[in-house]
Amino acid sequence: MTMNTHIKETERKRLATAISVWENEGGAPGHDSMHHQYGRRIEADRSWSIYHVFSGVPARFGGDAMTGLSCLDATSGMLRLNLRNAERRKERIELSSLRTVAKPVECGS
Repeated sequence: MTMNTHIKETERKRLATAISVWENEGGAPGHDSMHHQYGRRIEADRSWSIYHVFSGVPARFGGDAMTGLSCLDATSGMLRLNLRNAERRKERIELSSLRTVAKPVECGS
């Protein structure tokens, strides 16, 4: 294994660990992250990135830009983030509908 290959593998493992830790700690702030749609793209150096679809800016987790990933890591990270956001949106909708369905009980009725 060459020095560059070792560095790239070490960096890939570090980024995969960062994504895992970030997800286990709850991800980005709920009000912000649930409205993001993430994509993946191949970069000029043939590495992959996870990015915010509407802004085009690479996603950041734990202070690190999610760039320099393998195709597999970018794909799985993107899918996990989008699934997580879909689940958060669903929970928010369910909570919102519960609030509108529940009617206050008036005293003396």
